[in-house]
Amino acid sequence: MINIKFPDGSVRQFEEGVTGYDVAMSISPRLAADTIAVSVRTPDEPETSKGTVIDIMRPITKDVEIRLLKWEDDEAKHVFWHSSSHLMAEALEALYPGVKFGIGPAVENGFYYDVDFGGATFTDADLRKVEDKMIELARQKQEFIRKEVSKADAMKYFTEKGDEYKQELISELEDGTITYYTCGQFTDLCRGPHIRNTEIIKAVKLTAIAGAYWRGDQERQQLTRIYGITFPKKSLLDEYLVVLEEAKKRDHRKIGKEMELFTFSQRVGAGLPLWLPRGAALRNTLENFLRKKQAEYGYLPVVTPHIGAKDLYVTSGHYAKYGKDSFQPIHTPQEGEEFMLKPMNCPHHCEIYRSSPRSYRDLPLRFAEFGTVYRYEQSGELHGLTRVRGVLRRQAVSADTAIPLGEPADIFAALLKVS
Repeated sequence: MINIKFPDGSVRQFEEGVTGYDVAMSISPRLAADTIAVSVRTPDEPETSKGTVIDIMRPITKDVEIRLLKWEDDEAKHVFWHSSSHLMAEALEALYPGVKFGIGPAVENGFYYDVDFGGATFTDADLRKVEDKMIELARQKQEFIRKEVSKADAMKYFTEKGDEYKQELISELEDGTITYYTCGQFTDLCRGPHIRNTEIIKAVKLTAIAGAYWRGDQERQQLTRIYGITFPKKSLLDEYLVVLEEAKKRDHRKIGKEMELFTFSQRVGAGLPLWLPRGAALRNTLENFLRKKQAEYGYLPVVTPHIGAKDLYVTSGHYAKYGKDSFQPIHTPQEGEEFMLKPMNCPHHCEIYRSSPRSYRDLPLRFAEFGTVYRYEQSGELHGLTRVRGVLRRQAVSADTAIPLGEPADIFAALLKVS
């Protein structure tokens, strides 16, 4: 027998190998029907740990603290949408034999799957038939079956299937850590967890199609990324679509164009916004307000250049961590001299601090700058003003004595609030 502790602190004994579904059923059939997944935490895990989310049908073999996760829980939505991506892949495989799959995770609102259609064309007009197929398959109450497999067997399966994307992923995994999930006619390389069966997927909406390079590498195959969202009730989908329509009306790209605030030009470059007179006036008003607030809290204005020597970012650690995602170094006629577009302001601020001898009497010393920084976002990731390649950041650095963080933290919170 094993002990299972519930969120209210009560403990009950169950047979070893009991599932989360069995536990929920022991309380009520209604609860079992509403439970999507379970979270388990072992006694040796810290109290602060949320535990590990597992399949509702996964056997529990030792003492745990359990949470039964329903639709209202974010972890449950994540499992629900991850399972929905598998359901979409099964539908695509049925409709487009020979398709290959990259990755298909849950995201904040729904899921996506990266798909290689080979020579086939897939457009927005095709989304409806995939939705219909997903509903058809969901009504079959297909179970999600987990299976542990060896690395050799996993590689053999996807080699025979001709899916080089899964083969690449398997090659990077350790033997003994690999699992499959099968749903109907579709088997995928996956860690899980998943829902018990597809019956609870009642409403489907595929929302968008985009291009995505395999593993984010623009030198590699471009796949078709299909986004979607699902719900356990059609009424929830209807509510979501209403919210989506309202959001479209308030889309900053639409408002920015209508109010003549900003624009983009391919001649200037993708992801580099151009502020029009009205937008510039609005931006200046906001900057002036924040400059005043910064001064009230003792921040001194500084200005740094748009570029910096590559070695600066090597020293700060930014180059090692973000070098691949930054613009490439700028080479000058002088051999060995390299500059980079500024990805962060803070290394420059540290150099300002180092420019003169400092005493503890000078502290606290706070610098702030409205400085433009640059990041290389891939073309498929660019989105209005929310994902750009050049952005003005209000950034600050504070040098202080070894005192509690209360005051600096309070200042930060205050500035965040007025922002």
